[in-house]
Amino acid sequence: MDAVVVGSGPNGLAAAVELARNGRSVVVLEAEDTVGGGTRSGELNLPGFIHDLGSAIHPLGYASPFFSTLPLKEHGLEWVHPPAPLAHPFDGGRAAVLERSVEETGKTLGPDAGAYRSLMRPITRDFDRIIDSILGPPRPPRHPLALARFGLRAVRSARGLAESLFEGEEARGLFAGNAAHSFLPMEQGPSAAFGLVLGTLGHAAGWPFPRGGSQKIADALVSYLRSLGGEVHAGVRVRSVEEVPRARSVLFDVTPRQLLEIAGQHFPARYQSALGRYRYGPGVFKVDFALDGPIPWEAEGCMRAGTVHVGGTLEEISAGEAAVSRGDHPERPFVLLAQQSLFDASRAPEGKHTVWAYCHVPNGSGFDMTERIEQQIERFAPGFRDRILAKTTMGPADLQRINANHIGGDINGGLLDFRQLFARPAARFTPYSTPAPGLYICSSSTPPGGGVHGMCGYFAARAALATTLR
Repeated sequence: MDAVVVGSGPNGLAAAVELARNGRSVVVLEAEDTVGGGTRSGELNLPGFIHDLGSAIHPLGYASPFFSTLPLKEHGLEWVHPPAPLAHPFDGGRAAVLERSVEETGKTLGPDAGAYRSLMRPITRDFDRIIDSILGPPRPPRHPLALARFGLRAVRSARGLAESLFEGEEARGLFAGNAAHSFLPMEQGPSAAFGLVLGTLGHAAGWPFPRGGSQKIADALVSYLRSLGGEVHAGVRVRSVEEVPRARSVLFDVTPRQLLEIAGQHFPARYQSALGRYRYGPGVFKVDFALDGPIPWEAEGCMRAGTVHVGGTLEEISAGEAAVSRGDHPERPFVLLAQQSLFDASRAPEGKHTVWAYCHVPNGSGFDMTERIEQQIERFAPGFRDRILAKTTMGPADLQRINANHIGGDINGGLLDFRQLFARPAARFTPYSTPAPGLYICSSSTPPGGGVHGMCGYFAARAALATTLR
């Protein structure tokens, strides 16, 4: 056998697909009974209500340079594009709306329409040139001027950039909500990079999701892999590399802590130490709601968006994310919310709806944030609680139980600050290769990091193809 991939998250499956389409024999081993890792879906509380267990909205998946080369549509993957990618409500029934058009977005930003256009139009125009660097491993850029224009602002803190460019609450809040996907304090760089990338993705590609649930991404990858001759076996937990079938290469879709447990004895002390020092980021607390109707948003623009950032002003989001970084739990958390059933009738029975929502909490937190999440949604959608039929909550421990890669509830595979943005999981010329010949790591703990894009797996597969699988 040429290769075994341990873990069937989107990166593990991407690695297996790239190896298989290059003529290598591949077997994927998945510990859980269902493949997909962070891209799984199912009924959590009531029959007929389909919830995403992990990721929900996939701008990076849709824009992925690797996924775009695969015939995933032929294997059942259909993308749903809401009329607007994102809405961000404020008190008083107002909302900033991230539209596909930069100009239309500006119309919801009060006095900052011109400033927003000046910021986002050049980056959106250059997006095809810079996506290769954003979703690639560290290497000399192919389009240095375009990347430099982006990078000069991306390295800043989100709060610093927003306050220097925008006057009003709408533009500042919209940018802060996107930047908060970094899990970093808004006063810390490179949080601005996340605000720029996610905003630009909304304009250049949209923020779509798979019809029928995120599971459809994993199912399409598995279907294509099997058409290439690859094999996938679920319910096979690997606790030691010695349990892996003999193969020329083994690729691990796991985080550094797990890699140490599984194969640490094969690594020199220096690499073991580097993996042991790897830092995980904040966790999340997640609630999945089954509703008797759509969320009754005060701001009409929220009904057009698949994703809603519930957090209020830049100052509020900054305070909440700073509290999490200190190990505290914000009274008014920043809530990331998806309402896929507004645009995908397969998610819930007729007239009913699903809501996927989470907020950031300290890594490993055991605090129940349900009440605070509901209060934040109710704040911008009075009557929301009256429509709740059922809900399922999952804290960091629950998330790690259903997906071992979510250490302490960290869904990004590790903290994404300057130190670990590129040198993850350790400072190596090829971060996907380990010092042990034939052993590779292909999870989001490698560049370019978190998100359902498959690029970590793709680059790990290319590293194996260039060495042990030549």
